[in-house]
Amino acid sequence: MRIVDVCAFYSPQGGGVRTYVERKWAAMTALGHEMIVLAPGERDEVVERAPGAILATIAAPKLVLDRRYRYFSDEAALHRALDRWQPDFVEASSPWSSASMVNRWQGAAPRSLVMHADPLASYAYRWFGRVAKRDTIDRGFSWFWRHLRQLDQGTNLVVSASAGLSRRLSAGGLAKIATIPMGVEPGVFSPLRRDSALRAELLAGCGLDERAMLLVGAGRLASEKRWPMVIRAVAEASQDRPIGLVIAGGGREETRVRRATRGLPNVRLLGRLEGRGEFARLLASGDALVHGCESETFCMAAAEARASGLPLIVPDAGGAYDQLLPGAGRAYRAGDMRSLAWAIRRFADHGFVRQHAVATEGARVRTMDEHFAELSRRYEALAGVAERPFLQAA
Repeated sequence: MRIVDVCAFYSPQGGGVRTYVERKWAAMTALGHEMIVLAPGERDEVVERAPGAILATIAAPKLVLDRRYRYFSDEAALHRALDRWQPDFVEASSPWSSASMVNRWQGAAPRSLVMHADPLASYAYRWFGRVAKRDTIDRGFSWFWRHLRQLDQGTNLVVSASAGLSRRLSAGGLAKIATIPMGVEPGVFSPLRRDSALRAELLAGCGLDERAMLLVGAGRLASEKRWPMVIRAVAEASQDRPIGLVIAGGGREETRVRRATRGLPNVRLLGRLEGRGEFARLLASGDALVHGCESETFCMAAAEARASGLPLIVPDAGGAYDQLLPGAGRAYRAGDMRSLAWAIRRFADHGFVRQHAVATEGARVRTMDEHFAELSRRYEALAGVAERPFLQAA
């Protein structure tokens, strides 16, 4: 089967989307499918990453807010590319304008909308959640719900990564939802990667000894991740407890996040870690992952931390909460700094070493390959095509 993923937010410099796409190429071709990722790029280009794994880019302008990314601006060019590739199945990986473009394409192939993003939770609920209830916010953003319902009507399947998001989509009037959770890269994350020397080194960098608790943050330095809130909560909780925090990641909000660390020697920004093995070793060497974002559709960072045997301190909403293992971490009221500080204290006071042992026992999580196998079965059933010779990239 030939699958085309119209992937609006793929970038060679990207984080979670790039990781997902690169594993998709490997997993889907191993299942016998040809996997073409159609993305906005600097120029029109076709690159064969491996037999059956193709990156095709369409020349597109850069996003104003994040210059690492581009966006589809030429609907006719997108439709010509779909006509060229003659897909058996088409995915739209963003609920924005590119999904509408895919729905307006006149080809016969069935198609899906994959909800990799939750714009209402990322923006509207975060901006207005302190002054209005979600029902009120949803009414104020009724135009976006109408847009999602139109996408639902024009597609064969809406893929959601979490039960919570599926419930919200269903309540908003979407009818074709399938909950297909994502997963972590197989063979990368494990409690066996724990490195006591690295843990001691990171704590020393925070001005603490090995008896202190080491919290790890991971993800883009973006406003929806709420890093300043996380940092303030750690600062409050560490007033009478030895707690260090290291954050791995980069992004457009780095200056603002760095400003929040001023005067806090127990908080360090590590920047973006290039090697996946290095990142996996960092996760396994911490005492807990602390996460601030309640708008995750799946939360790759929390799943990778859980696979590394790490307890979780996460908001009580969104995909991160789905990864919380009983007895191995704490939930706090989403968006509430004082609730997070309380959760950190409670975690520290209730034996973080014991909770780490519980997390290590529960470290087995779903892999990306299992996710793609389930996605493949759904697509094959809708397309009615399982095998087809690979096209040549050139």
